[in-house]
Amino acid sequence: MADPALKIRIDKWLWQARFFKTRSLSAKAVQGGHCRVNSNPVAKPAYMVAPGDVLTFPQGRDVRVIRVIALGDRRGPAPEAQALYEDLSPPVPRERQPEAPRYDGGGRPTKKDRRQYDKSRSSALE
Repeated sequence: MADPALKIRIDKWLWQARFFKTRSLSAKAVQGGHCRVNSNPVAKPAYMVAPGDVLTFPQGRDVRVIRVIALGDRRGPAPEAQALYEDLSPPVPRERQPEAPRYDGGGRPTKKDRRQYDKSRSSALE
């Protein structure tokens, strides 16, 4: 069995690695049964993880697959947090967003344009 000093709670590690904004949010994700450690479902935030474990959990619309490389001492800046894990998630292709219709930039219609518009509307009603 591994030395207990080389393990940390899963909710605390997810928070330190900056996957969740608060520790309570990471605990809720684990309690909801959304996390897996080495392909085994985990439902307790107190589950201990060690370096080498592979975590799978949803984040937004994506499913993250992470290998724990190190255990953190604190929740530090992002570069420090990124050194705690290796991302094994396959790159997700993003769907192209449909382009918004472009405004022709004509501005406010002139009086001549308004007359023409009113004339076309009145002829459609007759």
